[in-house]
Amino acid sequence: MCLIFTIVAAVAFSVAFFATRKTHAGGKSVATAALMFWAAALMWSVDGIASVLGGEGFFDLSREDAVLGAIIVASGLLAFGLLRLLERRKPQGA
Repeated sequence: MCLIFTIVAAVAFSVAFFATRKTHAGGKSVATAALMFWAAALMWSVDGIASVLGGEGFFDLSREDAVLGAIIVASGLLAFGLLRLLERRKPQGA
């Protein structure tokens, strides 16, 4: 489930980045969040491949994995919020 959650978040932030790219409304915080979620999705994909090689399934659909996915998405959203706050507090000319 954590892989599914991070891929959904990565796609959402990627769409937001490309939608706001021309207006520069998203800033670097949207791009950073998208990259964070894509990196997490890559990490969970490698973990899934290792699980398959070990004889288990690719997706872990347990409750614990769903909680882990929710924690990862919440942490990424918190990081995005902090980056966005710092972006807005930075002087315009800098």
